Amino acid sequence: MIKLYNYELSGNCYKLRLLMSMLKLPYDAIAVDFYPGREHKSKRFLALNPFGQLPVLEDGALRLRDAQAILVYLATQYDAKRTWYPDDPAAMGQITMWLAVADEITRTASAARLHDALGYVLDIAKARADAHALFRIIDDHLADKEVIGQHWLAMNQATIADIACFPYIAMSHEGNIMRDDYPAIRRWIERVRRLPGFVGMSGIFAPTL
Repeated sequence: MIKLYNYELSGNCYKLRLLMSMLKLPYDAIAVDFYPGREHKSKRFLALNPFGQLPVLEDGALRLRDAQAILVYLATQYDAKRTWYPDDPAAMGQITMWLAVADEITRTASAARLHDALGYVLDIAKARADAHALFRIIDDHLADKEVIGQHWLAMNQATIADIACFPYIAMSHEGNIMRDDYPAIRRWIERVRRLPGFVGMSGIFAPTL
């Protein structure tokens, strides 16, 4: 069975749990005490991932780190219809562009959340400003696509691009990054929540669009 080294409040871990739920894929979640225990920096965990980061996924003899890379693997290995990561060069290129954007969302909106929730020391004003700049680009992109009847980040259907970008946008209010000025993003969040197999994460996603 797949093993996911997991921290429940990590958006990067959550996006993997979300895709596996949508794929109806069983897995064993192994809890890692990210905070306050900092178990991800322990000698035992560094043997799994020398970068000391979550998530890590094991599937038989295969071990992968990096949430976006794991999304690609799961969608390629376990989605027989290849809807989440279509086997088409243009589609793969479009999706990969958004996986890079997901990393930028982590760098900005997730960083602000870590500052507010866990007391991480960082330039919070810059993190929030950079997140808002990203959100403006994403909101404009989604609004333009809605005009032509398309409703997802990369294609005419939901893909791992949407899964990758969803968590830290949906949780941005926890870093005091509000979405009032991004109506297309708010509509997209609601569309993601209505996908078959959607699961939330403890204590979030319900109150604030």
